[in-house]
Amino acid sequence: EMDGVTLAIRMAEQVGKIGEKIELAAYEHISSSQVAAYNHGTRAAVLVAVNQENAEALDAAKAVAMQVAAMKPLAVDKDGINADVVAREIEVGKELARNEGKPEEMLEKIALGRLNKFYKDNTLLNQDFVRDGSKTVAQYLESVSKGLTVKGFRHVTLG
Repeated sequence: EMDGVTLAIRMAEQVGKIGEKIELAAYEHISSSQVAAYNHGTRAAVLVAVNQENAEALDAAKAVAMQVAAMKPLAVDKDGINADVVAREIEVGKELARNEGKPEEMLEKIALGRLNKFYKDNTLLNQDFVRDGSKTVAQYLESVSKGLTVKGFRHVTLG
């Protein structure tokens, strides 16, 4: 519900305006004082919420929304990764190191190193920023405005 009007009513209004049936394939909600939206063609849409409300923050959020569409992170940062996923990544890392013939006492350390690589690849703030690979997304946001960060994102793909 937005402004006391349900999504069903909004859809009915649009059907009345365009005269075509509308089917809702997905619906995501995110709340913040500043949210940027990005549509990647007709197959993907991204919403990014940031913690500052100004034109620079909105432009940065749009750039980060494109990052989300391109790089498909699993979470904003490592705190957003499910503990079961982390445990599985550690076990896979240990098993890979074991299969490479690494000593048993080194497996945990090697697995944690691989986990850090997993975080870099799969968490938005730790990913290399696609527009400037010399910075992470977190570093890019900080360069735009001190303390600027992503509060959350939603990524919907069709098909």
